[in-house]
Amino acid sequence: MQTSERMFQDQVMHIARMNGWQVFHASPHLVRPGVWRSDGQGFPDLCLCHPTRGIVFAELKTEKGKLSPAQKVWANAIAPHAEWVLWRPSDLPAIAKRLGGARA
Repeated sequence: MQTSERMFQDQVMHIARMNGWQVFHASPHLVRPGVWRSDGQGFPDLCLCHPTRGIVFAELKTEKGKLSPAQKVWANAIAPHAEWVLWRPSDLPAIAKRLGGARA
């Protein structure tokens, strides 16, 4: 069974919060009936901050999901200055290790 991106995101957020991380996810908002918009097109799905383990900008994708051009722009802008990661459901053991204490 393939994990949806939303289910995967919930798992990552749960692991992060259990390990003391602050979690930010920009949720889309309804601008008029039937029209949803999210500010910051291409911005990573999660911004995770921990007082001793750093800051992680995480883009979450299904196993076959691909980065959009806007997501690649953000990745290239963030990566020289902070930890930017692309995580997939198969990465859950490594995610748990990273968020549980191992700093990259």
